[in-house]
Order: sequence, then C-alpha cells, then structure tokens
Amino acid sequence: MTNQSASDPGADPGSAPPNPTRRMFGRIAYGAIAVAAIGTATTYSVRAATAKGDLSSNLTLIAPAGAGGGWDGFARETQQAMRANKLANNAQVVNIPGAGGTIGLGKFSTMGGQADTILATGTAMVGGIALNKSPVGFDDTTLLARVAEDYDVLIAAADSPYDTIDDVISAWKKDPEGFVWTGGSAGSVDHLTIAQLALLADIPASSITYIPKSGGGEAIQTLLSGTTDFASCGFNEVSDQIEAGRVKAIGVAAPKRIAGFDDVPTMTEQGYKVTLTNWRGWLGAPGITEDAASQLVDILKQTRDSAEWADALHRNKWTDVWLTGDEFKEFIKEDTSRIEKLLKELGL
Repeated sequence: MTNQSASDPGADPGSAPPNPTRRMFGRIAYGAIAVAAIGTATTYSVRAATAKGDLSSNLTLIAPAGAGGGWDGFARETQQAMRANKLANNAQVVNIPGAGGTIGLGKFSTMGGQADTILATGTAMVGGIALNKSPVGFDDTTLLARVAEDYDVLIAAADSPYDTIDDVISAWKKDPEGFVWTGGSAGSVDHLTIAQLALLADIPASSITYIPKSGGGEAIQTLLSGTTDFASCGFNEVSDQIEAGRVKAIGVAAPKRIAGFDDVPTMTEQGYKVTLTNWRGWLGAPGITEDAASQLVDILKQTRDSAEWADALHRNKWTDVWLTGDEFKEFIKEDTSRIEKLLKELGL
C-alpha cells in the first residue's frame, strides 16, 4: 500500500501537516480500538518490539475474531499442535474481534518487528478489508503461509422439493428476489458463494434476498421454520445435521466430494464451478527480518506436518492447501480481486 501525501504546498516545510491523511487517521483509530480490545485479554504479554533468538520459546497467536469462531478454532488447533510437538512451548492465543478481522489487523500493523506474534488471516479478512475500507491491508504485514481451507455447502430443509443445483437455478430464475437465502454475515464467504453461483447462472447478484445469521445452527433453524429456502454454510458447521437427515445437502463448493459424504455432489460436477473457498493462514508482523520470517514459516510447516494437525484437518473437514512465498503473494492478489468483484456485484 502506498502512503498518500498530506503536505500543504503553502505550509511551512518544517511544520506538521495540518490534517492527517486518511491512512494515518485509520492507523491511529484502528490501533486505539485494538489496544482497548487487547487490554481485556489477560493472557497477553507485552514484549520488546524486536523478538530475538529462538521464536519457538514464546509465540502469541492472534485470532482476529471472538472465542468460538472459525479463526479462534483455527488458532487453537494450531496452538495445540505446536504444544504437542514442542514447536512453541509457550504458545498462547489472544482474541481481537471486530470488522471482519480488520480490528486485529489494525493493531497488528503497529507491531513492527515483533516477530514473536503472528496473526490468523483468511478469506473473511480479504472481504473485511474491502467492506470496511480498511486503512491497512496485507502490504502492512509479512506474508507467512496459507495453511488450510474449508468449503461451503448449499443446503435446504429435508423435505424441500429441490434435489440438485439445476432444480434450484431453474426455480430461482423464475423469481430471483422471491427465494430467500441465509448464511453468515453480509459479505461473508457464505454470501459470496451464493453470489458466485448466481452469476454463473446469469442471475443478478444484486437481486439476492439474503438474511444473515451468526452461524450454521441459526441458518438451519430458519430452514426448518420455513423462514428461508436455502442456506450456504461451512460444511463442518452443518455436517452433523446433514448426517442426521435434518437438512438436505444439494451441492458442495469443493473441487471433489468430501470424505465420508460421498453421496453429496460438488457444484462443479453439476455444471457450476463455484471456486470460492474459506482459506485460513498466518501473517507475520511488518518489518521482521528475513531470518525471523523463515523461522516462523518453519515452525508453521512443522506444525502442518504433524500428526496432531492431520487429526485437526480430519475432525474439522479442512483441506491442506499449504502455500508460501511469491505464490502466496500472488494468491492474495487474485483472491482480493475476485472478492472485490463479488462484493461490487452484491452492491456492498
């Protein structure tokens, strides 16, 4: 990201700019909000700006969301795998919720050189940066690794007359605004998955009637009560309800069928290549040394290769998508472009 000039041509060159730039103001505001948020996390320990020595002795993992959410679960699974394999003896998780992860990102962007702290990131943060017009972004951090991803599944009530994506699309086209969808927050992966499906079916994304909910449980209740017609949710959020037969899985937005649910077809094999995934990974603080970044990537790589992490992937129905370096940087660029386009189509 590039700094904007705040100088006044008529001002004294030696004086402070009369007005801070939007970027400067954003940094101050986000930093202040995040400091207040992190002040409630009693387990957080303040360290020197530049971490030295072996980073595995002390590592803080920031989940930019509240306890119990997707990022929190990802961070705590990482913490447990690190501890079990003695990769980070004092690994601790701190939650800084808010604004699609951008409150945590704002705080993190002020922690220059602090290599002993890493921040969970992912699809929701890409959307959060765009939706909230965040003054900070991925360029204000050090990219470390993309680690895992999960997929959304399109579900309906068990007694729904719709069995395939074609069934849904055919009826949806006849009454684009009459079908009611649900999922996570506005602009979430759930919402964007529906938008991508609509665009592939030549249905204007702006015509989607969408009721946001806090998670898969609430979404299922709206289906069962008849308040909504379809839901798009993370597969791991609703897999037990699919298995129990309470809801019907119509298609999963994955490149292949989910292990253990071989009777649930993908959207792609039904002719609709919905490629949006809910990926998760890690960022390092801005300004850390190449050696520190390399140490962190190595710790994450060893964590990812552990038996405990393999178990976490299986339990959470996550897929391994390890990516680092320039390839990760290019992925972020492409994902940002795709999500910004979808948000524009939704009018958000």
